[in-house]
Amino acid sequence: MSIRSHRWATLVATAGIAALALTGCAQQNTSTPAASAAPVQKLADLPAPFDGAPLKVALVQQSGAGDYFTAWTAGVKAQATAANIDLTVFDARNDNAKQASDLEQAIASKPDAIIVDHGQTDTIEPGVHEAVDAGIPVIIYDLALKDTDGVIVTSQSDASMAQGVLDQMIADVGDGAKVGLASTDGFAPLERRKKVWDEVVSEHGLDQLFFTGKVTESTATDNIPLIDAALKSNPGVQAIFAPYDEITKGVVQAVQQNNLQDKVKVYGIDISNADIEVMTADGSPWVATSATDPSAVGAAVVRALALKLAGQLDETSVQFPAVTITRDFLLEKGITNVAQLREAEPSLLLGDTVVADWLPAVSG
Repeated sequence: MSIRSHRWATLVATAGIAALALTGCAQQNTSTPAASAAPVQKLADLPAPFDGAPLKVALVQQSGAGDYFTAWTAGVKAQATAANIDLTVFDARNDNAKQASDLEQAIASKPDAIIVDHGQTDTIEPGVHEAVDAGIPVIIYDLALKDTDGVIVTSQSDASMAQGVLDQMIADVGDGAKVGLASTDGFAPLERRKKVWDEVVSEHGLDQLFFTGKVTESTATDNIPLIDAALKSNPGVQAIFAPYDEITKGVVQAVQQNNLQDKVKVYGIDISNADIEVMTADGSPWVATSATDPSAVGAAVVRALALKLAGQLDETSVQFPAVTITRDFLLEKGITNVAQLREAEPSLLLGDTVVADWLPAVSG
């Protein structure tokens, strides 16, 4: 099967972009990338304010755990190093109160800028506005705010991600199929993806047999019994949409434990080395996913901030494009990791997104 690309769009808007909060809580100070990156440029080649001492930037994360967020953070670190940024990372491990406290601590340190990665609106928005009022530039990623005035908003395009993989599902199972949804309420990106799901279910006359799932500190493991019960109660299900890769992996295990891998197709969102391993394993029911490269996205968030600080970004909102990746495509191309996937689909690198001559794309 083919891989279908969705063009990225830079949107000038004030709408808040959603929050899929999954982990976070130890503080780490680093300016060293977790993986290879382009060499740091000479200071003389960088515009102000990057041409002197390293800029101090705080990253306040709701979650740094899981395959997606590990890669995303690596991209942030790599791009920060290339841009002469000294990065301090606060990881709240999905403790919303701790993330709010981390943001207060970050503000008190008087950094040159703050990146806020995911979070719950009620607990984190007051701190974001406090930082803006204190004159600290703030950029957010996948965080829903009621008021985005003075904030740079970045996100994946959740609607296009869901639509791409659900188009593949319809192509595979057809109209009227018996389907299930493995997701949960309370996380804006998941709710935005569910909105597309609901539209597809209605448009194609799908028979939704169940909606179950949750996000925890051990999402993949904790979803296995939920999906196991759903499968036993709904023996005729033909396809399951699990719009977050940690949930998807739990769904895959439950399907295999019930020996239904030849009868139930699984559709996910996100990609990582571990995800690719699961998708390409013998008899895997995970047949398609829609994703950005999390490392490239993390790096692009830093570039958007850097361009803003250098006075070279007029937009207030940036969305990152996604591609739909099928199991057949991975097998046909012999792809076993994200590095090989980038070579096969270079648009994942976001090499033309929020870049400048002095600020090329770097991934962790």
